Amino acid sequence: MAHDEAASGKKFAFVLLAFQVVFIVLFGVFAEYHWDAKPQSHRPADANGLVKGVRQADAAKSDAPYNPDYAMKDFYPMFQDVHVMMFIGFGYLMTFLRKYGYSSLGINFLLAAFVIQWATLMRGFLHMHDGKFMIDLTTLLTADFGAAAILITFGAVLGKLSPLQYLIMALIEVSVLEVNEWVGVKIFKTLDVGGSIFVHVFGAYFGLACSRVLSRWEYSANGFNTLKYTTKTTDLFSMVGTIFLWMFWPSFNSVMAPAELQQRAVINTYFALASCCVATFICSFLFHHGKISMVGNWLTKEIIESAWHSPGNWFLCLKWKHYWLWSCFLLSVPLLTVCLSENYAHTITTF
Repeated sequence: MAHDEAASGKKFAFVLLAFQVVFIVLFGVFAEYHWDAKPQSHRPADANGLVKGVRQADAAKSDAPYNPDYAMKDFYPMFQDVHVMMFIGFGYLMTFLRKYGYSSLGINFLLAAFVIQWATLMRGFLHMHDGKFMIDLTTLLTADFGAAAILITFGAVLGKLSPLQYLIMALIEVSVLEVNEWVGVKIFKTLDVGGSIFVHVFGAYFGLACSRVLSRWEYSANGFNTLKYTTKTTDLFSMVGTIFLWMFWPSFNSVMAPAELQQRAVINTYFALASCCVATFICSFLFHHGKISMVGNWLTKEIIESAWHSPGNWFLCLKWKHYWLWSCFLLSVPLLTVCLSENYAHTITTF
């Protein structure tokens, strides 16, 4: 048994090595720095002979928040918030299963690192100019958005696949994800600033489809429920991931918003999440015998973890709209109620 596991691990290592070599070759052939990231001697000059980046030349007709003069100062901090969500937020969120704590954190790390490379290549192939695609900070951010979709799917099949199967799933899903987004944005002119459609919904339904295809009834009915058992330690680590996601959600929602809407997106998301958090604890006290238990009670913990940030996903479509400030609090309450109802119904059926 141990010999078979060692042989399987070595085969996976060679497969991973092959993918990494292919990525290196593809990046070497097709990718290059954006003009704004190159030395001044390599940048194009305008009619007056002044050196400028392409983004500067197109600034007047662009709504993107990215500005090459302030990219590292203003844009990078919000990108780093999203990056923390991918590796720490999602990573520790997935540690709630008793038998898959270490592996879920490790596979999350591996998948995120693998996907940001593959997503960059896939998006680049769909936006090539003269046989090349350019990389800047927005490229890194959209790669993290792609990783978010795959990590959402990963949560739906947690503990059911081998590392190689997770890798193949990510390879296929990223390809479909990028093509789907390209069709939606370029052909149907879809506006999806915070990824509510192309990231969250896509990742969730892709995960449900994978779970349905890969599951076996006899295994689901008899075996997997025993793997759902948690401990106080796994619950605690899972709550750490939840709080990280909760803290950085305003950055995720607003980082790709147009400059004039970005601050409003942060404010709306900030107060909506705060309102949802308070309302979640109110519901917990009312419906769980006047007590709150963040660990040790699977039902309560599941509701708290999901309710804190699920309304943030629902609020993505409205976060930058020009409503009254109090509407952020008002809209978050019915969204929270729906999330709590869905989680309560799901919990009852699983027991």
